[in-house]
Amino acid sequence: MSRPASSTPPGRPQPRRGALTPTLIVVALVVVGFIFFANVWTDVLWYQQLGFFEVFLTENLSRIAIFVAGFVLMFVAMFYAIRIAYHARPVYAPDSEIRDNLNRYQAQLEPVRRVVMIGLPILFGLFAGSAAASQWQKVLLFFNQVPFGQNDPQFNLDISFYLMTLPFLGFVTGFLISVAIVAGIAGILTHYLYGSIRIMERGIFTSRAAQIHLAVTGAAFLLLLGVNFWLDRYSAVQNSGGRWAGALYTDVNAVIPTKSILAVAAALVAILFIVAAVIGKWRLPVIGTAMLVITSILAGGVYPWVIQQFQVRPSEQTLEKPFIERNISMTRSAYGLDKIQEKRYNATTNATTGALAPDAQTTANIRLLDPNLISDAFAQLEQYRPYYQFPSALNVDRYEVDGKVQDTVIAVRELNPDGLSANQQSWLNRHVVYTHGYGVVAAKGNKFTADGKPEFLQAGIPSTGVLGTDATYQPRIYFGENSPEYSIVGAPDGAPHREQDRPAGKEGDGETQYTFTGNGGPNVGSFFNKVLYAVKFQSSDLLLSDGVNADSQILYDRNPRDRVEKVAPYLTVDGNAYPAVVDGRVKWIVDGYTTSQYYPYSQQEQLSAATADSQTTAGRTVALPNSSVNYIRNSVKATVDAYDGSVTLYAWDDQDPVLKAWQNIFPTSLKPYSEMSGALMSHVRYPEDLFKVQRELLGRYHVTQPDNFYTNNDAWSVPNDPTVKDEVKQPPFYMSLKMPDQDKPAFQLTSSFIPQVVNGTARNVLYGFLAADSDAGNQKGVKAESYGQLRLLQIPPEAQVPGPGQAQNKFNSDPTVSQALNLLRQGASAVLNGNLLTLPVGGGLLYVQPVYLRSTGETSYPTLQRVLVAFGDKIGFAATLDEALNQLFGGQSGAQAGDFANNGQTPPATGGSTPPATGSTDAKADLKAALDEANAAIKAGQDALAKGDFAGYGEQQKKLSAALQKAIDAEAKLGTGSAAPTQGATPAPTAAPSAAASPSSSPGN
Repeated sequence: MSRPASSTPPGRPQPRRGALTPTLIVVALVVVGFIFFANVWTDVLWYQQLGFFEVFLTENLSRIAIFVAGFVLMFVAMFYAIRIAYHARPVYAPDSEIRDNLNRYQAQLEPVRRVVMIGLPILFGLFAGSAAASQWQKVLLFFNQVPFGQNDPQFNLDISFYLMTLPFLGFVTGFLISVAIVAGIAGILTHYLYGSIRIMERGIFTSRAAQIHLAVTGAAFLLLLGVNFWLDRYSAVQNSGGRWAGALYTDVNAVIPTKSILAVAAALVAILFIVAAVIGKWRLPVIGTAMLVITSILAGGVYPWVIQQFQVRPSEQTLEKPFIERNISMTRSAYGLDKIQEKRYNATTNATTGALAPDAQTTANIRLLDPNLISDAFAQLEQYRPYYQFPSALNVDRYEVDGKVQDTVIAVRELNPDGLSANQQSWLNRHVVYTHGYGVVAAKGNKFTADGKPEFLQAGIPSTGVLGTDATYQPRIYFGENSPEYSIVGAPDGAPHREQDRPAGKEGDGETQYTFTGNGGPNVGSFFNKVLYAVKFQSSDLLLSDGVNADSQILYDRNPRDRVEKVAPYLTVDGNAYPAVVDGRVKWIVDGYTTSQYYPYSQQEQLSAATADSQTTAGRTVALPNSSVNYIRNSVKATVDAYDGSVTLYAWDDQDPVLKAWQNIFPTSLKPYSEMSGALMSHVRYPEDLFKVQRELLGRYHVTQPDNFYTNNDAWSVPNDPTVKDEVKQPPFYMSLKMPDQDKPAFQLTSSFIPQVVNGTARNVLYGFLAADSDAGNQKGVKAESYGQLRLLQIPPEAQVPGPGQAQNKFNSDPTVSQALNLLRQGASAVLNGNLLTLPVGGGLLYVQPVYLRSTGETSYPTLQRVLVAFGDKIGFAATLDEALNQLFGGQSGAQAGDFANNGQTPPATGGSTPPATGSTDAKADLKAALDEANAAIKAGQDALAKGDFAGYGEQQKKLSAALQKAIDAEAKLGTGSAAPTQGATPAPTAAPSAAASPSSSPGN
């Protein structure tokens, strides 16, 4: 038969068909490969520049090695299972009809058989290797483990076995069981496809080769299952499914023994499978498998259930008592609660004259500035330019001022690229010109100005104040919590400055430019690095712009928490990084935790739930991950330089065995805390998230007697924050105070407890007060012995001390306070309740809440106008804390508050025992005129700001402040029927309390 004639004219080459598709595939693979390479290599450059290449190398080599091991195990097992089954196929099949069907399948598979026999093992190997590589931390901890020197109460094994050995063994066993199952299924399917296994009317036919294959696979699976049963014995002490964590009565007396029996039984049945492979008799392994299944059901499920239902439940309190003791002891040890100092505090509720005299130092330090409300005041008074910003929540720290430790509300003036006008939103402006923030702003925590503004310790541009000047510390903020995604900085010597540095601090000053001089990021001057980072950030401008020169550096991953997480992937990082001026630099201080979920007999706690409060729900601090732990240590204090981004990790808890293990893995990445400077030591504080986890556990684990713990009749809860609408926990507060057993005040992190909340309800009375000593001292490399000491005041229930909710309710419902606040709300102003602080002073518990007033308008900000205080059932309300305390404690509190100098300088609170007067026509006219002036000043200020006239804007702000002062004076006239005292005059008595709120002058009243 002749071949058909070609349709191609003679002399022309035959066209190549199908070349486009392979070319596109190759190009796509090259592009994807280059993108992957760009991301990996830029990570290499980042870690090398930061000095943590050891971390990158160790982690990734470990991942690769574990991936390869997992891949090889799965590939080899599956490949040889398929290969052995294929080569063991029979020459003839006993059933022609089935043979014909299988022949069709075999014929279809034959063209791609080699690809399938290799491709399937490769595919499953990739999945297995990826799953194994994710467990790199377990593998490294196993090979670098450090003993705890403490044994568990059940098996008497070192705690390190449970945290570092058992997780690794469990991972290996589980992985090998998966390999055995997958390889076994692949072998069975291959045997069936090629006729070694047949399903017939008379039963299942298996060839001799298939029988041996199945026997070996079954024996391997059962041996691994036996090992898994044996390891489950130890895992019982990590059980968290019962009412209490750990191995309880049923576990110890039923589950653990039956796991031992099942382990031995599985090994015996595995031997029967091997025997069956030799002798060809399957009766014994089949019977053995059936018995193993029945035994696992009866011994592993039914028997423990019977023990629990008919032996434990009727006498649970007696039988579980020793195991509850274990749970209490091990939980308190795992969370650092075992060294807590507990003291009974017989709190009084009588506000007697002079009661605060013994607590004069604490009274002087009571913080009035709420760091969550004062941010807008910082922004309006200290932002200077729209391209700067302050965080929504500021931080509380302390500095030495005039020889005394001063509680301070502090923030850094960070860059806000979104604040640039629309015609400034170019790539060059966002990434080359506007690169950094400028300066630290700090205010006294216990004082405010006469018109309710923060009293600044550090402010202005150029930066000036008690913390330093531009000459004594580096004010530029390149790395912060709100820094741009990336910036290009640096230039050769003599090149013109391109970075916007410092705006005019006052009229007549000029704008300044700057060039970054530090070592803050990888070099991006070479063409190759430009290409890599252009790919990473998907920006052609980065490749083509003249803003990138030979000496340029690229700054990215600039959030302090993110940087610490990258260089220390084994740490859980606290949700709140805070800035401090340390040794001439602005340093972000970040707390890092080593955690585990494998501590024996310790109660599991979910981090996200335990650390959630009104701060996290409002987005002011970062919520911790949704993971469970039952062991936590504040093992690392990290600093991130705000100028060059350099990260330093200090081994803070150098006795933590988990941290020691990680130091063995990354020997050069951590420094001893003995290298911390005295200035840095003075700003270290007890971390919030650790404290929140501890207070959550302490709600139950302050009880150490098993019988009381069992009945749970003395459980506590953290009170909800009464200053917000949602039912979320009150956050802990930093403040300087002296606990009853201390000689002098210390910087403390505090929280309170009320009875356990059941179904959303609880008696809002105070049962406990917790404080963590946050003073680490100020000597280089020397940690104060008192640092980290937890002190718990247990308040007798019969004391009936109001809780935060009750105190807030008294403030809200008191007619005098309500009347005065309603007057402040006139003129469309908003009254804002500040944080409600609790302090153990005067022999009882004192509540202090600042009250802020905020007028309408985009440029308005809260000013502190009044202070509420409560002690027992009495409240006080005045323009200053000092006046309010004197009012509360019978006319003389016995101590001066930090704002005593403001007495007589601020308008008194309106109201009193006399109902508010309707007000004279003159007072109403004055109020309306003052409000009109305020509105006019707001509008004029906004117009000036839009035109860039900052001097005009500042002038309008002064007019606004004066107008608001007139409005407050007019409100006072309306409320009292008389004129308010002028500034500097002796004030009239402030807000005389109603009968219900009148302070007593004697204890018996």
